[in-house]
Amino acid sequence: MGFFDGLMGGRKGEFDSGSAATNAIELTKRHHQVSLTKQGAATGHLRVNLNWRMRTSDIGGSPRESLLRHPFKALKPPEVMGHSQSMVNVDLDLGCLYELMDGSKGVVQPLGGYLGDTNGPPYVKLSGDDRFGSASGETIYINLDHRDEIKRLLVFVYIYDQTPAFDRTHASVTLYPSNGPRIEIHLDERHPQARSCAVVMIENIKGELIVRREVKFVYGFQAELDRLYGWGLQWGRGYKAKAER
Repeated sequence: MGFFDGLMGGRKGEFDSGSAATNAIELTKRHHQVSLTKQGAATGHLRVNLNWRMRTSDIGGSPRESLLRHPFKALKPPEVMGHSQSMVNVDLDLGCLYELMDGSKGVVQPLGGYLGDTNGPPYVKLSGDDRFGSASGETIYINLDHRDEIKRLLVFVYIYDQTPAFDRTHASVTLYPSNGPRIEIHLDERHPQARSCAVVMIENIKGELIVRREVKFVYGFQAELDRLYGWGLQWGRGYKAKAER
């Protein structure tokens, strides 16, 4: 059973838009932020979903060997597929560091049962812990009707089981506002040894809610993300109970 960081103590920008059929905005390095306020999407519940799949190139031989046998595969985009636990032992978790206007700070994550609350502080709640990468993934809900009480939220993803595997999975985080197009952030950069990734920052800047792509991979866990963004929390080793099958 792996260990990683657990909290100690208490609890109109530029963007790449998809087609009308997809109704999506993809945040990229070049076009990295969008304003929820200017889109009229700064109210109601913002749903943040983590979804991930195993890369097929990691099943049945190396990519180089596969291309030698099937040279026309080089013309196709990388395929991804759902996976079962028997294929790979990877457990991606979704979490959120929060800072409210009154100065209170903390984390919402599966570890330690810090599942949050949408009707009271921090107005952020994790729906559950997906151990095996199911189609529904993991979801965090943010109550933007309390946006004036929220200063900043950092949504992050980390690998629980000690096996760095961001390069073996196709992961994406999608934001579903109550109004307007969904916002997609893909974690396609290859960082084989990374264990955590700061994905997106949601920040209240003079009353305007800005969503900004981060996609910063780190080799440690939540404490390293904390230091990178200056949250100032205290962290210690944490464990999760084994999932029931």
